[in-house]
Amino acid sequence: MDFDLSKEQKLWQATVHAFAEKELRPRAHEIDLTGKFNWEATKKMGPLGLLGMMVPEEFGGSEMDTLDVAIAIEELGWGCGSTALAISAHNGLGCAPLANFGSEELKRQFLPKVVSGEGKLAALALTEPGGGSDLKGSIQTKAEKKGTDWVINGSKMWITNPGVGEFVITLVRTDPDSDTNAYSLILVPIDAKGLHVGPAEKKMGLNGSMTHALSYDNVTVPEGYLIGEEGHGLKYTLQTLDSGRVSIGALSIGLARAAHEVSMQYAKDRKMFGKTLADKQAIQWMIADAATEIKAARLMVYHAANLKDKGKPFTKEAAMAKLFASEMSERVCRNAIQILGGYGYSREYPVERFYRDTRLMTIGEGTSEIQRLVISRLEMAGK
Repeated sequence: MDFDLSKEQKLWQATVHAFAEKELRPRAHEIDLTGKFNWEATKKMGPLGLLGMMVPEEFGGSEMDTLDVAIAIEELGWGCGSTALAISAHNGLGCAPLANFGSEELKRQFLPKVVSGEGKLAALALTEPGGGSDLKGSIQTKAEKKGTDWVINGSKMWITNPGVGEFVITLVRTDPDSDTNAYSLILVPIDAKGLHVGPAEKKMGLNGSMTHALSYDNVTVPEGYLIGEEGHGLKYTLQTLDSGRVSIGALSIGLARAAHEVSMQYAKDRKMFGKTLADKQAIQWMIADAATEIKAARLMVYHAANLKDKGKPFTKEAAMAKLFASEMSERVCRNAIQILGGYGYSREYPVERFYRDTRLMTIGEGTSEIQRLVISRLEMAGK
């Protein structure tokens, strides 16, 4: 396949695809309608290594390369956008900061359970009400040191997984007098006293991946729950988001691929004016554009992943991949609806769900506008 994947990577791809085809795709419509998380499939992901892809083996994880993670997330996205987003956030946003920056003691305490499939999932809480893309300027949630504990007060919103979570790593302000070293990451168990998880948001799509507001009312955790060094939280967060953008790009490709497959099959089967839709030039162009853009997006995602795996700078490439793949997916899903016509707008076919699901990809983990800012600044700086 593309990017000269190794025999092992092709086998991994086939394994995850088979899992998605059996465990995710048959329930994707139901998950969307009911808004219930697919726990049955998720618990089966532990033994496959899908819940600990960024976690070292000594803590129960499978510790895969970024490219292997991207391959898996694309296949999960092809199967069910909701489940794929929850698993992507669990791995890349919840587990990764703890695995990369947390203390040995903290990793041993929390990682084995969430990667095994026996526990719940991990989450990361960044965004605050009124903050949106202004991450640095909007953080008002505070953590104060009192004796040997941290006491946290504040609120977060648009957080993925706390409703099905074991813990949430929270970006807080720990030094009100500093600008560059004002923020830290602290692990907060979901069952901590004073942490309130709001009801699931009513969203346009991705209904099986629940999103919640959080409030912290004198939430008290031990000082050892600090992730890494105090004051380094923003740096850790930005590094985490770079990797997360590679995953969102991969998820976007999975959704686009699913929509493309449905629209092609429909075009082959549907007859109009004495010919199939596939014989119509307008439809052929849509199909050609989709095939071209999906392949281009995959190469961009793989390139960014490959750079990270080689220890090279990849911030710009991750932003490019996420920008192109997410906007590409929206175009492909939109055109899939157009090819199916009235059926595309109906829940009788899944393309309307693919469109609703992929609409978030240009917003979450940095909007398209933020990606363009990141790219232009690095480009002009010659990086």
